[in-house]
Parts: sequence; C-alpha cells; structure tokens
Amino acid sequence: MTTEPVLLARDLRRAGFGSGDLATMRRTGELAHLRRGAYASRMAAAMDEAEAHRLLVGATMPLLSDDACVSHLSAALLHDLPWWGDLLERVHVTRSRLGGGRRDPLVHVHPALLEPTDRARLGGTAATSLARTTADCLRTLPFRRAVALGDAALRRGLDPAELADQLRRAAGRVGITTARRAAAFLDGRSESVGESYSRVVIDELRLPPPDLQVKVFDADGRLVGRCDFGWRQFRTLGEFDGKVKYGRLVPDDEQPGDTVFDEKVREDELRGLGNEMVRWIDADLWRPDRLRARLLRAFDRGARR
Repeated sequence: MTTEPVLLARDLRRAGFGSGDLATMRRTGELAHLRRGAYASRMAAAMDEAEAHRLLVGATMPLLSDDACVSHLSAALLHDLPWWGDLLERVHVTRSRLGGGRRDPLVHVHPALLEPTDRARLGGTAATSLARTTADCLRTLPFRRAVALGDAALRRGLDPAELADQLRRAAGRVGITTARRAAAFLDGRSESVGESYSRVVIDELRLPPPDLQVKVFDADGRLVGRCDFGWRQFRTLGEFDGKVKYGRLVPDDEQPGDTVFDEKVREDELRGLGNEMVRWIDADLWRPDRLRARLLRAFDRGARR
C-alpha cells in the first residue's frame, strides 16, 4: 500500500484495488475519504485543519483541467499567509476564462483571466502568485481579515507595486472598493494577526494612529524594550498579547519560563521611564468600547506626566 498522503481512486484501481477493497480500507480506517475519487492515508487523516485543506487541494487539482490553479484563501494557505477555517470549506481555484464559474460543496471555481505572472508553483502545485493571491483575498475577505492577510503578505516580501497593479487590473470587480481601502491601510510592521486586528480597531475607534514596533531606550542609550504600539505624544505604550519584545529571542541558555521575571522587571523599567503601558488580548478586540476607555485613560495620565 502506498504511503502517499493523497490517493486517487483511479490510481488505486490501476494498482489492482477494487471497489470492495476500497470500501474495506475505509471501514478499517486505512483510508479516509477526502472527496469523490480521492482518499487520504491513515497518517494523513490525523493531520490538523490546515494540513487537511492542503490534502483536499492535492486531491482536487488532478481532477480539474490544466488551466486551473489554486487561488484565493486556498492559495493564501499555500503561501503561508493567515487563513481562517470557517472560510476554507471549499478549495478555491481560478480558471483563466471569462465564464464558467461554479460552486459545489468541495470546490469554488472562479473564472478570471490570468497572466503568466499571476501564476506560481508552490510545492509542485499550480497556484496564483503572492500578489494575485493577496489581491483576490483583499477583495473577498472582510476588512479586518483582509488587513491581517495583507500585512502578512508584505512581511513575506510582497511588492506593493505588484499589488497596486493587480488592483488596477481588478477595477470593476466585486469587492474592489474594500480591497483598495485595505491596501491603503496595510503595514508590514504588524507582526501578527492580532496586531493587524488591533490597528483596525484603533482606527475604527478614531483614536490617534500609533507608531509600530516602538523601541524604548533609557538615559544611557540602552534598549529597554520594544513594544507593538506607541503613542509618543501621550507617553503610552501598547502590547497586543502582553508580551513585551525585549530583543525577540530567548537566549540559548534559557527556557521561555526563565524570562518571566526579567520581563516583569523590564516592564517596570518601561513604566519607570515615564511611560503608561496598556496590554490587551484578542477578546478585548471584540469589546472595543473597553479598549477605547483604557487607552484614553492612559493617554490622559501620560499627557499629564
């Protein structure tokens, strides 16, 4: 029996496995059904949600025409960009044509003309390029998620000029207004989905835009810490996850737990230098009124220092 993670029924039949054999292997757990005509090995069946979608991509592409390539959020996953499981029920593919789009329980086919530069090979799979993938996702994702994905794409080397060209070519397509607004808001200095979400929420609250990845030095020029957000005019620092970045790397001779005390000491140093510190987590972003109140209180205290 092959150890390939994705097994096509046609290949199994060529190898001598009949319908009864396949039914038995499904019943015993040796095979897991991915979609019509495709299975996963026992090893692959235990993979997480992202790997499971990659398997579904691998099971789907051989069954489509040669002009199809993985696109939208499915391609984002292959590019190691942020993804959301609730939006990955189907494999998204684009076929280079003006019509013939369709959606079924497993595949969403998008018809759109593709230039050669719109295509890429990712681990042997035909997919849309980083710029095309980002543009498609900016058009089709909610604004907050679009920003998070776009920020990550910039960190992975997306050329803003290539993205601008993709959006120019997408003029008149569904979602282009949201895509342009998201593109104007992107900032590759945001280092996580949570930081990107935070920027969106802060903007929606009509609070002053923060500086990003703010370094704080003491009077001797020593780096005390680096924080996700900073409002220098209010002497206020902000952290999305409560983990102040003191150089980003735990020393080789330490375990993460060994740094907890040092982090507390250094946060005290940041405060001792006259800074307010506000820390929040993901749940706070869904209660923006509370975050707004906390930041405004910190701004007021900092401005009076």
